[in-house]
Order: sequence, then C-alpha cells, then structure tokens
Amino acid sequence: MLRHFVAGAVAVLAASAGVGALAPSAGAAPTVGIRVDAGTSLGTVPSSGIGLNTGFGDEHMGTAKVSSLMKAAGVRQLRYPGGSGADEYHWKTHTSGDGKGWIPSNTDFDHFMATAKRVGAQPILTANYGSGTPQEAADWVKYANVDKGYGVKYWEIGNEVYGNGYYGDGKGWERDDHADKSPREYGKNLVAYSKAMKAVDPTVKIGAVLTTPGGWPDKEKAPGDTADWNNTVLSIAGSSIDFVIVHWYPGGTTTSDLLNTPSRIAATTSELRSLIAKYTGSRAASVEIAVTETDGVGSPALTSQAAALFAPDTYMTWFEQGATHVDWWNLHNGTDQAPTTVHGQTDYQDGGILSAGTCAGGKCEPPRDTPFPTYWGIRSLTALAQPGDTMVKSSSRNSSVAVHAVRSSNGGLNVMLINKSPQNAAQVSLSYAGFTPAAGAVTTVSYAKGHTALTTAKRGTAVAQKLPPYSITTLQLKPASGTAGADKPTPAPTPTVPTPVVSASGTTGTRAQGEIGAPVGQPTPSSTSGDLASTGVSNAGTYSALGGLLVIAAGGVLVLRGRRRRGLHGK
Repeated sequence: MLRHFVAGAVAVLAASAGVGALAPSAGAAPTVGIRVDAGTSLGTVPSSGIGLNTGFGDEHMGTAKVSSLMKAAGVRQLRYPGGSGADEYHWKTHTSGDGKGWIPSNTDFDHFMATAKRVGAQPILTANYGSGTPQEAADWVKYANVDKGYGVKYWEIGNEVYGNGYYGDGKGWERDDHADKSPREYGKNLVAYSKAMKAVDPTVKIGAVLTTPGGWPDKEKAPGDTADWNNTVLSIAGSSIDFVIVHWYPGGTTTSDLLNTPSRIAATTSELRSLIAKYTGSRAASVEIAVTETDGVGSPALTSQAAALFAPDTYMTWFEQGATHVDWWNLHNGTDQAPTTVHGQTDYQDGGILSAGTCAGGKCEPPRDTPFPTYWGIRSLTALAQPGDTMVKSSSRNSSVAVHAVRSSNGGLNVMLINKSPQNAAQVSLSYAGFTPAAGAVTTVSYAKGHTALTTAKRGTAVAQKLPPYSITTLQLKPASGTAGADKPTPAPTPTVPTPVVSASGTTGTRAQGEIGAPVGQPTPSSTSGDLASTGVSNAGTYSALGGLLVIAAGGVLVLRGRRRRGLHGK
C-alpha cells in the first residue's frame, strides 16, 4: 500500500508550504511562557506505545542495519502485514491476492517475528478481513500463540474496512469480498472473528476498525441506514472487542496547518471515548484506543523538518489523551512523486522513515536506509521518555512552541520543546510546580533542521532557553538538592467521558478534555489515485519491495501496486 497524491495537488501544497501563522517575519524572537506542573499526572507512557508499520513486501525490513535503527529509535511496536495489503494477505501460504505475484521469502510471519524480537518490539497483527475468514484468523492465533509461543496480544480485524466502497462512489480502496459490505455485516463478522480467535487463546485482544471522527466517511449514512459506521459496528460488536482503531492523517494545506493538528486530538479522543462508553458499558475503561497509522500525508511535508516536528508532538499528544498505541506509516515506503522543496529543504514525498532509494521525476532519494528527518523526530522521544515514565501537565502560552513533560523513573523531569517556526528562534521562559530543578546549565538533546543526528549539549538553564528555528529540544532536568523533586506524581484517575455537544455549525462534536490530569499536591512515588504508478529505477529485471507493496522492477520501471482512496487518507 503506497500513500501518494494527485500530482497537481502536490504542486499546490508545495507552493504554499511556507505560508501560515507559524511563519512570522524574520528576526522576531518572541518570549514564550512555558508552565510545567510536575505534580499533575497525565498517566504513564505506554509500554509499547511508540510503533511503526511494516509490510510483507519489504525485503529489507529485518536487516541488521534496519533493526538497529528501529531499536535505537525506541520503537516498541511493529504492525504487520501492512495497511491495505493485510486484507489480501494469507499468512499460512505467505501469498497475496491471487497468489501469483512475487513476494519476498524473508518477510513471512516467522521472519517478521524474528525482526520484532531483535528490535524489542511487540507485534500488532492485522487479520485478513477482506479476503479471509474467521477460521484463517483463528489458525493464525493458534500458530502464533499455541504452536510457536509468540504471545501476540493485539489483533486488528481488517484494515480500513469502511473504504470498501460502501460509501461514496462504490469503488473504494480496501478489498472486501463480502457480498454485503455494510457496517452491519462488518459488525457481525467482527463478533465471529473474536469468538473464533478467543476460543484458541482467550487472552488475545481484538480491535475494531472505526472511522476517525471528523474524517471521511465519519458520520456518513448510506441509503437505508439508520446510523453511521461507528455507531452501527459498536452497537453490534461492542461486547466482543478490546480496543478500537483509528488512522490519523490530519494533513493540511500548509506546514503550519499540519503542525497545529495535534490540538485536535483531545476532541477526537473525547468522541471516541463517548462511543466506547455508549456501547461497552462497564468495560469502557478497559477498552483501548489504538492509532495504527499516522503521518504527514495530505500536507506538504512527508520527509522534511515539519513532518519531523509533527511526529513526536503527535505521539505524545495521543498518549497524554490515553491512547495506548501509535504506529507511524511507514518503515520503508518509496514514492512515485517527484521531490519538492519545503522551507528550503528537499521533501521526497515518501511516507517511510528510512529511504527506499527510489527515483521519481528524474531525481533519486538518498541511499537506501538513510534516515529521513521523520526518523530523527521519532527518535527524539528517547530523550524524553521511557515506557512507564509519568507524563505530567504542561502548557505553552504561544502555539508556535509545543511542550510535553515527563517525570522519569530516576526522579528527574524531562521537558520537550518544539519550535514550529521555520524562520525564527524562540526565547522560552519556563516555570515549574511540583518540581524544583537544580541550578546551572542543563543537559539538552536537540534535533534541528539539516542535522543528521541528535545533539547532546549543556545549554541554557531550567528557566530560560533559546530554541533554534524548526527544532526539537528536550531538557533533562535534575531535582535541586534536598527537594522532593525525586518523587513521582500519583497517577491521575481515568477522566470522565465528556458530554457530546453540538457545534455552532450544527455538526456533532465533543468538548476537548482541557484538564485530563488531576492535581496531586506534592508529588508522590477525496481525491483518488490511480491503480498503478510508475517510477524509474536503474536495475532492470530485478525485484524489490516497498512497505506493503508488491514491487516489480522490469525494464527500468518500478511498478507499485497502489490503491484508490477517497480524499487524502479519508480526510
């Protein structure tokens, strides 16, 4: 599955990349007030939260170099067998579709599990709903957890099943061989999959595919339907699932739009929680939210610095709102689009975090497996948090600087500051509650535009920092001697589900969770893409793979088995 755009749309986006509220006049360096309340917990960093998509067509997925890069980036979850390809993939025979296409032999399920083990990541598997059966999925559970002892806990039932053509023009992008493609049928089959799989291993967790609130086809009703996809599916299968699945592709006309999208996550989560509470009753608190695909597609930036800043902000905002998994799209992806220039930096229009080494428009990506800036954006999270650390409340007085804060297990406090301005440095003034930082220069770990690594240095103080333009800077603070700063905050109770409200435009929404944490006093321990896309390569007559795509290089042309979508990732 390749994420790509209509070429004309890309040109328009690229031309407007530098326009937006986050690009003030050059030379300005406003002082931004940052407040960190280290005594107000937002919950703990999930054990396998930082995830990444992998595909059965990616023959380089398990190499020593790639595994090492993923491990160094703190990747704790790997999704397999890959996007829309999962609804055509048959795990037992390691075939896709009609079974006649070439698939790398080193990407079958056992090879994938070996990669996950090397990386230290938990797997999340997508069972084939489009062309599979409950029995096929149950057999996979038996092989994985009974025969092999892999202990795979999380299982999605299908990929973007709502994209099967039931809504809109009837064509869709997701394979679904069921005669009835309605949400009612998916709900009934979801129950059947859950029953068959849990009969083999009652400990597995089953995930339901939902439409993302605010994105197409959310709240659509087909002729004759009385409810939309989410309400219909959950009304039938709410008692049979353990987590819900959404894909987060917020896009944006400008890079500024993209970098402001994390502010919408609270309202999105709130609506999902309302749905979960409505249909799962007393189990609602234990039903998880998994964001199994996200990246900057639909905006001008996919590999350049804006996407790198978007990544950690998105991961952390979802975690702070209670999501347990966030999986970036993709490890390797490739592109059929010519590179663009975004704020003076080449953007290869590639959804992968590592270069696939492909060429388009007469220009080629960096050598295979070269980390894109998005890789370093994700890797920046290793300086902020480890699984089990406590996220604490923080706020910024200016949307041009985002902030996230975490109490580490060693008693310190880490504060990530993201300067979203492509042109201007930001002077930051920080204040703290529930934590007294040690005086003197502090250790910072930063990633700035044009860098090819994270940089660790002693810079500034706990109360004053100057952030380079378009940068991620994490302060690693130690408590002042003799203070109670080494104690961890008490985890906040699960927030109550907000009451749905009706917006001024008449569309149904929910109030954002402005105060998810609880004070604890002193801290204690629509456009469619073509079915085929082409891009030039140098090795004629060879075979390769990108993400979840079957790739055949023949006569100097790399043929990518693409897919049709409505809008940009359901936007």
